[in-house]
Amino acid sequence: MELNEAIAKRLREILQEKQMTQYALSKVSGVPQSTISTILKANSKTVKLSTISDICSGLQIEVREFFNKDYFNIENLDD
Repeated sequence: MELNEAIAKRLREILQEKQMTQYALSKVSGVPQSTISTILKANSKTVKLSTISDICSGLQIEVREFFNKDYFNIENLDD
């Protein structure tokens, strides 16, 4: 799995857990809905850490909680 795919997967999981829409996340995080949509589609190879931080802030979770999944381990990510 590539990093952008792992980020998209994790964000979908959290949104589902919190029963939150992309629109609601955009409002509470200040991240444009188009950016959230791009992340969720894994269309971009890069995502700024500051964007992840803003998303986590809106989700009221720590950044380390966002990345605390086995599929973020280096051996599970493609180069």
